[in-house]
Amino acid sequence: MKRIFLAVAYDGTNYCGWQEQKNGETIEGVLNRELSAFFQEELQVIGASRTDSGVHALGNVAVFDTNTRMPGEKISYALNSRLPEDIRIQRSLEVAADFHPRKRACTKYYEYRILNREFELPGERLNTYFYRRSLDGKRMRAACPYFLGEHDFKSFCSIHTQAETTVRTIYHLDVKQIGDLFRIQVSGNGFLYNMVRIIAGTLIRIGGGLMEPEEIPAILEALDRQAAGPTAPAKGLTLLGMEYEEISTLLFR
Repeated sequence: MKRIFLAVAYDGTNYCGWQEQKNGETIEGVLNRELSAFFQEELQVIGASRTDSGVHALGNVAVFDTNTRMPGEKISYALNSRLPEDIRIQRSLEVAADFHPRKRACTKYYEYRILNREFELPGERLNTYFYRRSLDGKRMRAACPYFLGEHDFKSFCSIHTQAETTVRTIYHLDVKQIGDLFRIQVSGNGFLYNMVRIIAGTLIRIGGGLMEPEEIPAILEALDRQAAGPTAPAKGLTLLGMEYEEISTLLFR
């Protein structure tokens, strides 16, 4: 028995998130089905990040245990030949038997994309949130330093969060602008349910002049979901990748 590591990229548009469920197609469900069929054994992946419905990834992580003799680095080629075109394995390799993607310390990287213009661009519709009201990138960037470091992010997570603690550490947060495309990039030691989307929604309100950057400390201290901005739509969010001590799936930044 050996443990195989997968770096998984996907367009989440047509999926009900990562985690397998009875009432809809999921990324985890597709991987379990195709791996089991290919290796002729009942296989189940363990995923690192359970992304929501409509969220995308360039480098999510999954592992599974198998009796196959196939070299780990060859599995990506075999599996990609069976997967739908909106899911692709970017890398596969054998790892230590005790490697658990959710229990190992890592840095997660996310990006939220916003198209800020008068009319939508069809080519951007699947992975970018269209927002017509004019945004001020300087105001958005002015708010970013307030998020850095260790904080209780209870104001920035869904009320349905089941985490044991809402304390997280953000290492980096920035807003990059190229023309009418805004890219909110954030990294940290972990993120709560809807946390990145709520941060994005709050920065959008700040960029639109509906909130002030200086309000962020008070919002953090409030520990109240109602104090922060709205949850930005799922389609603008992409999990860029994850960095463990021994391996990284971060392809683009």
